[in-house]
Amino acid sequence: MDMTKNANDVLAPRRTKRRRGLLAILLGSSVLTLGAGTMSLATFTDASTNGGSWSSGTIVLGASPSTAFTASGIMPGASGSADISVANNGTGDLRYSLTSASTNADGKGLAGRISLVISAGSCSAPGATLYSGVLGSAAMGSNAQGAQAGDRSVLAGATDVLCFVWAFPLSSGNAYQGAATSATFTFDAEQTANNP
Repeated sequence: MDMTKNANDVLAPRRTKRRRGLLAILLGSSVLTLGAGTMSLATFTDASTNGGSWSSGTIVLGASPSTAFTASGIMPGASGSADISVANNGTGDLRYSLTSASTNADGKGLAGRISLVISAGSCSAPGATLYSGVLGSAAMGSNAQGAQAGDRSVLAGATDVLCFVWAFPLSSGNAYQGAATSATFTFDAEQTANNP
């Protein structure tokens, strides 16, 4: 027993030193861990976001009235006129052209006999002549892409007024009795932005 007691007495200080050493290491690690956590909590940060949105514009052409003329029973020497409003109902500026197509179902050629003059402005105060010729060949500008001679420009939300005046020449002979024709005027529009 004495030997066991002596051995325990010799080992006890070593054990105590080891325990103290382990305790010191554990406490040191804890302090370092807490210090690191404290440092990360004190770091200044910031963030910023940015974005955008896009929407396209529109090209919306409206011509009124939809039927400009209804003339029946006309005799040589007759004439008539009507204002046609070409409105830009879209959000982008546009340019437009005019083409026409006429019928000749009876073969009498009335579309080639009736004259047509298209002027800028209203018929009460017409401006420059834009087209002068026969009904069957009425055209103004070109529907080819890009700016063409004779194209008309209209700003977004604005209206361009045209005066159409037709006449059945007094010199028309009996070959035109009972003749009939109809014409369709087509307005083609395109954007002016980025489209020279």
